[in-house]
Amino acid sequence: MSLRNGTAAQRQGRPDGSTPRVEVLDHFSLRARIGILAALVAALAVVLVSCAAFLTVRANLIDTLDANLLQRATAAAQSNLDPRQLATVPTEVFGAADIKLALVLANGTATSAQGPASAPPLGDDELAVARGFSSESVRTASTNGVAYRVVAVPAGPGQALVIGQRLDPTQQVVTRLAVALPIVGGIGVLLAALAGVAVARAGLRPVDRLTAATERIASTGDLQPIPVDGTDELARLTRSFNDMLGGLAASQEQQRRLVADAGHELRTPLTSMRTNLELLAAASRPGAPQLPASDRAEILEDVQAQVAELSTLVGDLVELARDDTPTVVHEPVEFTDVVSRALERARRRAGDVEFVSMLVPWTLEGDTTALERAVLNLLDNAAKWSPAGAQVRVQMRPLDEWSMVLEVADCGPGIAEEDLPHVFDRFYRADTSRTMPGSGLGLAIVRQVAVRHGGAVWAGRAPEGGALLVLRLPGRRPC
Repeated sequence: MSLRNGTAAQRQGRPDGSTPRVEVLDHFSLRARIGILAALVAALAVVLVSCAAFLTVRANLIDTLDANLLQRATAAAQSNLDPRQLATVPTEVFGAADIKLALVLANGTATSAQGPASAPPLGDDELAVARGFSSESVRTASTNGVAYRVVAVPAGPGQALVIGQRLDPTQQVVTRLAVALPIVGGIGVLLAALAGVAVARAGLRPVDRLTAATERIASTGDLQPIPVDGTDELARLTRSFNDMLGGLAASQEQQRRLVADAGHELRTPLTSMRTNLELLAAASRPGAPQLPASDRAEILEDVQAQVAELSTLVGDLVELARDDTPTVVHEPVEFTDVVSRALERARRRAGDVEFVSMLVPWTLEGDTTALERAVLNLLDNAAKWSPAGAQVRVQMRPLDEWSMVLEVADCGPGIAEEDLPHVFDRFYRADTSRTMPGSGLGLAIVRQVAVRHGGAVWAGRAPEGGALLVLRLPGRRPC
């Protein structure tokens, strides 16, 4: 096969290159496919049951007929009547017009009431019984196009009594059975198909609700959950879908709040910058009064500060957005080295604030860059609130064999009780910190990093009198 033909064959199959086993079913709905499957299963069961019933009934009819004929032949052979005389009496006398009777001798001659016309079909099996080679014989034979069931039993030395009964009545019963079974089976298959469609319609009702919900969400964006009934697999699917809707709604609300809060935080520095730039532009116009050099320098310094604040805010927003993305990391990290590097950077930026560190060896799986950014944010926050010449305690303390906490305690004014639950929220700033520089995102980044690494953060009061910020992370002591 050429390359072109091979490519065409792949296009006709599934995307993975395999060929569907039953392509015609792809054109039917799921309900129709369930109905067809139920009908096929019912048809297979009907065929098997019908064949078994037909064969069983036919065998039982033949066995009953054989037993009846053998009983009659044995009773006649063992009666007080001479078998030679019995063979000459027409069977109509005994009320058995459908039976033919004959006496077969060992020499092959046969005696019947009306000669060969009234004799049953005779052959080697009957002659073997007459000669004593067989105790009895049962077979089906035909004469003049009429089928008979023929039995032979010994009727004395060198002779056998042969009785043949027409099979027409038995064959009629078997024929009627062969006609009735397919009709009844066809009705059963039809009922099974209808039942399959009905069951599929009832069972797939939750799927219909899911379909309607997804179409509604796609068209309206409404993330309302779907009512759930029952505890079966479809109910579990609906609950999982509702959980997904809840997560999506929470994500949308989080994004909306992030955009709203970011817009609010950006508005103040942008407004201040625009005002200062307008003043500078107005002072630069011909004929406008000149600004004093001190005022111009103050305005330029204010603009530079606003640009720095905007840069910090945009950087924090980018970092926070990156942390929102679920990233799985598997890089071994020596957390002690991470804290040491963050301390070096914080000391260069902290001025007169002294950092006192108490570190212990600790290893975990994580993102080195994100962890260092989180620790640095904790240290910068402590330095911002500590007075000049104060000390900031940075202490690593194992909680147990598999978890450790990093405590950062400052000597500042501390955190009010009502603010403690919110210090790690995005853009949250206490009333006492609104005049301080910052974006309100640094501690939110710390919490995002902690959650990504399977840890947690919380705030409290330090023994030194200031704020105590705690970062808990999993891991282990290095071997």
